Amino acid sequence: MTESMLMEMGRNSLVLILTLTTPPLLAGLVVGLAVSIVQAVTQIHEATLTFAPKLLAFFAVMALLGPWMLQNMIAYMASLINSLPNLVR
Repeated sequence: MTESMLMEMGRNSLVLILTLTTPPLLAGLVVGLAVSIVQAVTQIHEATLTFAPKLLAFFAVMALLGPWMLQNMIAYMASLINSLPNLVR
């Protein structure tokens, strides 16, 4: 195993992590911002009010993009398993 192979494996894993976590995080960010604007306009300042919409948005994104995320994780794991013979000298 060379240093460049190890660096590439680390980079690929970080790219996959960022790719898979961005949609749910962005959904939570957008919903949280919308709820905060509604709270500011209506002057209802309840901290627990933002939790349920964020949770629903997170699960909606996971339901919609779950198969795509799973397909990406399976492809990455298959590439890692296929590269095992190249890692050991």
